[in-house]
Amino acid sequence: MTTRPAAFPRLQGWLRWAFVAVPLVAAMPRADTPAWFVIGFTLALSIPVLWLHDAGTGPLTAVLALTLIAGTGTLWVLLPDSWASVAMFSTTSFVVLKQSTAPIVLAVALAAGVITSWAARHGLWDDALSTYAVLAVIVLAGLNRRARHARIEQTELALARAQTANEEHARAAALAERARIARELHDVLAHSLAGLALNLQGARLMLVRDGASPDAVAQIERAQTLASEGLAEARKAVAALREDAVGVERAIADLLAAYRLDSGARADLKVEGEPRELGPAVGTALVRAVQEALANTRKHAAHAEVDVTLDYGGGSVELTVADRQGRRPPDAPAAGYGLRGMGERVALLDGRLESGPGEDGWRIHLTVPA
Repeated sequence: MTTRPAAFPRLQGWLRWAFVAVPLVAAMPRADTPAWFVIGFTLALSIPVLWLHDAGTGPLTAVLALTLIAGTGTLWVLLPDSWASVAMFSTTSFVVLKQSTAPIVLAVALAAGVITSWAARHGLWDDALSTYAVLAVIVLAGLNRRARHARIEQTELALARAQTANEEHARAAALAERARIARELHDVLAHSLAGLALNLQGARLMLVRDGASPDAVAQIERAQTLASEGLAEARKAVAALREDAVGVERAIADLLAAYRLDSGARADLKVEGEPRELGPAVGTALVRAVQEALANTRKHAAHAEVDVTLDYGGGSVELTVADRQGRRPPDAPAAGYGLRGMGERVALLDGRLESGPGEDGWRIHLTVPA
């Protein structure tokens, strides 16, 4: 899952940064020239911590965290009476919680090396044992919390899959029932109405042959017309049941559910305005646009979060599909065939399509009259 940056840091970012910055600032009154250099360098390097949030993963984040451990650890060695160790341990805890195995091993080894240097420089080997124990507790607590989060995510994913399976089961049952009703309409009602129409036509011809009154012939003709119209309506009902028409919102929700199961990432649909029935061409354009956007996300930004907004305006419908890659993607050298087809489909409807990179991912926005 990727990061969704924000213009202003979140509370978690401020707290994490405070655990690094406050001990550094508190060490300033006792700092000498080397310590001042370490404090300035580490404070400047700690600023990106404000925007890491809860999804601070990746090689750049790992390098930043390891550098902060080294910086705060160096300050602690230079000023053993300072609170720089708090900054070092808090950053180590963040690495254990959020990073992969290699950065965790490096962070723990680096923190242990700092403790060893601190004890050797100041002759505090007795205190070093308790400090090693603190490091071990921090690592074990972080691993335990990490495992707990993984279990929660697996449980949520299993629940989502079970819900999707239940929905598909209910949908299959509904389709089977609709197919049964369609067969009954076709085999009983439609055949009966067809036979009735043929018999009425034969009766009308016999009345005309025998010179019956015009009123009697007219009555038979009206009955024949009603039978023909009933037969046409029955056929329409059978066709509708067989086609299993699905609304635009449901079709898009099904695509997002499939994406969630494939990627494990969040994918949400937001409907604004008053939903209404759309024409087949408009509905197809909207659903195909979401399908193409999700295909591109799977290809270029796997596991990215996706937000879809369907806005019913006065005389148009707007669709926005935005993936959250956590960074601004590069401009595409040329539009692919999928985007070209999407643009052509929208142009046929006198609509408008916009596609391009945003501040944190790729964005597709289209407007079609409806």
